[in-house]
Parts: sequence; C-alpha cells; structure tokens
Amino acid sequence: MDREKQVLFAGFGGQGVLSMGQFLTHIAMNAGKEVTWVPSYGAEMRGGTANCLVTISEEEISSPLTENPMTAIIMNRPSLDKYESRIKANGTLVINSSMVDRLPEREDLNVLQMPVNQIAAEIGNSKGANMIILGAYLEKTGLIEVEEALDYFGVVFKGKNEKVIEENKAAFMAGVEYARRQW
Repeated sequence: MDREKQVLFAGFGGQGVLSMGQFLTHIAMNAGKEVTWVPSYGAEMRGGTANCLVTISEEEISSPLTENPMTAIIMNRPSLDKYESRIKANGTLVINSSMVDRLPEREDLNVLQMPVNQIAAEIGNSKGANMIILGAYLEKTGLIEVEEALDYFGVVFKGKNEKVIEENKAAFMAGVEYARRQW
C-alpha cells in the first residue's frame, strides 16, 4: 500500500475543484496528517480548466507532485479525457455522471459514478456539487472520517455566513448518504 494518498480533483473553473482540494487539505491537516495542495488552472478561471493535487500522508511527504495519482475526482468530460490514462492501475475514479457522457475506457480502475449536479438540484443547492462528491468520496474511502470533516466546516468556511456553512454541510451529507445507499 502506498504510504502517501494522492487525490487529483479536476473540472471546469467555477465547479469548486480547487475548493474541494483545499477543504480536504485542511481537514487532513486537522486530523494530524502531513498534506500538500498543488493547484493548477487556466487563465480563464470560471469556465476554464482547473485541477489540484492533494497528497496526504502519515509521514513527511517526499514530493507534492505525481504524474500518476491513485485517485481522481472528475467533474466534467474534458477532465476524464485528459486524466483517465494517468491514474495508477487499480486506482479509483470518481465521476460526476451529470457532466460526463461516457464510461471510462480502462478496466483496471475502481469506478464510482454519481449524478452530482442532479443531487445538487434535488437539495436546492446548485453550488454544492463539489461538497456532494467530496462527501461521497470520504464516506466510501474513509480517508478522513466524515465526523472529523463535519467538525471542521466552521473553521474552513470561517468568515462565511452561517447559512453558507450549513448549506455546504448539507451538500456534503447528501454525498455521504448517496455513498451509503448506492456504493
């Protein structure tokens, strides 16, 4: 087993890709882990491509970069097209099936699909798609305990309106519940 867990988040700017990575970084740090967060985005931000790589380890991290992460959380089709081939064999691919209109071509990946945008619409929070998929991912993998993440929302979203914090928590929990029921 790899001592470092690397998670690639990828999608369009405006989908909360960088925020997902930052949130995971903060909660992992709070859980006493070593972490790195490496963002990358096009010049256009909203609508352009964005991705970030989060590395989590029990030990000092040797390098914050990798060409082949073990996990990718993919929010749109162009990101699947670009990153599918880079995921390590037997890795995990989490796909927003609301925005990806094809199945992965590789058969050596653990593929988890969820209609993230549809779930966001059902709970009345179109901006919560990123928290939905992150909640589902954490519930499925146990990388960071859901309870630890919930306890940390107020810190990560410090300075935000209480309603925004509660909406993000609700979106996160919608993802957790989806993972419990479907995966």
